[in-house]
Amino acid sequence: MKTMILCGGSGTRLREETEHRPKPMVEVGGRPILWHIMKIYAHYGYADFVMCLGYRANVIKEYFLNYEAMSNDFTIKLGHSKSIEYPNKKAEQDFKVTLSDTGVQTMTGARVKRASSYVDSDLFMVTYGDGLSDVNIEELVAFHHSHGKLATVTSVRPTSRFGVLEMTEAGKVTSFAEKPASVGWINAGFMVLHRDALNYFNADP
Repeated sequence: MKTMILCGGSGTRLREETEHRPKPMVEVGGRPILWHIMKIYAHYGYADFVMCLGYRANVIKEYFLNYEAMSNDFTIKLGHSKSIEYPNKKAEQDFKVTLSDTGVQTMTGARVKRASSYVDSDLFMVTYGDGLSDVNIEELVAFHHSHGKLATVTSVRPTSRFGVLEMTEAGKVTSFAEKPASVGWINAGFMVLHRDALNYFNADP
């Protein structure tokens, strides 16, 4: 099953980090967020990826084109019969990565539709290129199989950005909650789709 990762947004909320690189390439612990997301899926045996590129697509393309050389020791033979060997194979050398330029201004659904030609199975997964989670991908896929619908979306109850006060009408503070969970739920990414769901998507940006 392929995993589609949405990497095309301009990252306006992280502008100081994304002026010269797309949000999935912002580093956490010395590695791009994108690398961490791929390792989550690979942990559960899913290592075939489709990257939906847009803003600063060249940065992500260059990262993967240079990945082997920048992540490994290597021996290179120069000259007419140039060759290169990597003596210490790493797990991600078995990853398959398709890079699809889906347009700079394209919205989420259109990115999925535009890159769908690379999906060749009934089910595929989709996630955002800037979200990390401890979601159990194996359980997510099993849940999707259990309900027979076209799509499964993970959700999370976000915490408030601020501490919340409760007060009497006279202005006396009766309680204070430090960034409590909000009432609603938000899309946490980590989706599973049946290819028939693509009938509801439009490639128009």
